[in-house]
Amino acid sequence: MVRTYLLLAWTWMRASAQYPVSFALMTLGSFTLTGLDVAGIWIIFEHTESLGGFGLFEVMFLYGTSGLSFALADMLFGNVERLSQHVRAGSFDTMLIRPTGAFVQMATDRFGVQRLGRIAQAALVLGISLPRLDLSWSRMWMVPLMVACGLVIFTSIFALGGALQFLLTDAPEVANAFTYGGSTLTQYPLSIYGGELVKGVTFIVPLAFVNWQPALYVLDREDPFGLPYWLRFVAPVAAVLLAVAAALAWRAGIRRYRSTGS
Repeated sequence: MVRTYLLLAWTWMRASAQYPVSFALMTLGSFTLTGLDVAGIWIIFEHTESLGGFGLFEVMFLYGTSGLSFALADMLFGNVERLSQHVRAGSFDTMLIRPTGAFVQMATDRFGVQRLGRIAQAALVLGISLPRLDLSWSRMWMVPLMVACGLVIFTSIFALGGALQFLLTDAPEVANAFTYGGSTLTQYPLSIYGGELVKGVTFIVPLAFVNWQPALYVLDREDPFGLPYWLRFVAPVAAVLLAVAAALAWRAGIRRYRSTGS
């Protein structure tokens, strides 16, 4: 399956390379537009010394880890959210009769390599923030792990949103609230939000494990909401459980799918 994914993705990458100017402009545009988010953070800190008890580079660390996880998930698997378009057009039927899994075909359909701009921007912000934080090297192992877990969590949410579209063809907006909305939510300290919301994204939709709980460990900070210390190490478990739920939901959606006949 991995080999098939890489082959299909490479096919779309070669197609994009046929128009190098367009590819470069779209990548640069993605980098620039997401850079406006960082500009917004700088503007906020021009008027305050902390945000939810966190300093500028701590917020940039949260932004970079969340942004990198989401950008990777969006590039690799974000096209799954376009399922309803294929269902309405009838092209999803074609995917089902091919020997390759429908999920892989959906993920690589019009593979968005131009989203590299967003990945580069998030990685740059993360790279700028890390040297400016007084971090213990003994805690740095958590950084790549939290990015990987965030990637799995966002990918799982994309898959759950796609599975929902088997029942509701107008569901992309609902899914976007948890994917793009979740990315925006986790770019800032969760301490700026209400306690009930934080509990919801910890115990129901595990967005807090994208970066918030692991970041509290990396930054050696107390949990403002008094949640248990061991939650800082639960991100891999949360990611695996959500991935299993997403896989089951996707398979259930495939079984329930009925062709539109178009």
